[in-house]
Amino acid sequence: MARDTESIERDIENARNQLAQTLDVLAVRTNPKRLVETTKQSVLAKLNEPAVKAALIGAGAVVGLLVLRKIFR
Repeated sequence: MARDTESIERDIENARNQLAQTLDVLAVRTNPKRLVETTKQSVLAKLNEPAVKAALIGAGAVVGLLVLRKIFR
């Protein structure tokens, strides 16, 4: 069954519109400022977790004790 030219042109126009929408979404997602902000928010959210806070405090205390030990030896 042969398709008429109007149907083919509509399909092409729909494909163009979908491609344009996809490119717009990709442009927003790959914006460097947006990537930096998203990464910053993710890191801050992870650092605010109680388990991560406790681990960082513990690591800081160990490093501090090692530095003090090195200084006073």
